[in-house]
Amino acid sequence: MHVIVKGKQIDVGDALREHIEESLENGVAKYFDNAIDAQVTLSRISHNFHTECSVHIGSGIDVTASADHIDAYSSFDSTLERIEKQLRRYKRRLKSHHGKERYQAKMAFAAQSYVLAPEPEDDTDDAEAQGDWQPMIIAESSADIPDCSVGEAVMRMDLANLPAMMFHNSGTQELNVVYRRPDGNIGWIDPQVAKTKKSA
Repeated sequence: MHVIVKGKQIDVGDALREHIEESLENGVAKYFDNAIDAQVTLSRISHNFHTECSVHIGSGIDVTASADHIDAYSSFDSTLERIEKQLRRYKRRLKSHHGKERYQAKMAFAAQSYVLAPEPEDDTDDAEAQGDWQPMIIAESSADIPDCSVGEAVMRMDLANLPAMMFHNSGTQELNVVYRRPDGNIGWIDPQVAKTKKSA
């Protein structure tokens, strides 16, 4: 596994870099022996070190986690602990999925992903001025929409620590969305159900 360790406005020393590379390779290998690459970024937030880690284990599946701690080593160790917990939870499903990687990769859709600036906080009561506001694109990147089951979409969303995920439902052949609800449950939007009811 290729591991990239970066510091955002901080210097990552050789000892910490070696600790991160060795610990991450050993930690991931306990659950998944064919991980492709990983990226670890350390930064400072106030008095704490903040560690973000993303491990790419194939076919568009990424495992991500982050943690803060006053000590850089502890910040990384807490992040790795979360990565290992996610891998342990989905170990069996990841192993069976790995054999279907080429098929799944072919069935993925390419899409464009955008980050929009939030609406400015303005105390004005001018409804006309507020209605004219258009969100500004501040970042864009490409994204893959996987072809998978609802269960696998939930797994992918959980592993990547995302609030929502769009996927091509392999059962209905429709675009679906799974998302985290405020009550802790997972929501699932399936347009196919609405179409069936309408045609009935």
